[in-house]
Amino acid sequence: MANHKSALKRAGTSAKKNLNNRMILSATKTAIKGVDKAIASGADANAAAVKATSAVDRAAAKGIIHKNAANRKKAQFARKLAAAEE
Repeated sequence: MANHKSALKRAGTSAKKNLNNRMILSATKTAIKGVDKAIASGADANAAAVKATSAVDRAAAKGIIHKNAANRKKAQFARKLAAAEE
């Protein structure tokens, strides 16, 4: 446990940031799964892909996921959508 006042404050700040980052990452993963579900069910996959792309971009902008990982995810959406349309 932290012994100094500043260390205690830092521990609290870290805990808050960790919780917020986990919430954003969880929402991003849910949006990504939504794309797969929409493609599988034949629903409006383009709308799901737009929502997931936005979530992935937000996570990358906040540093929760790496920007290359975000671009890779978006490319995967595009490939899946193209394959589904054929």
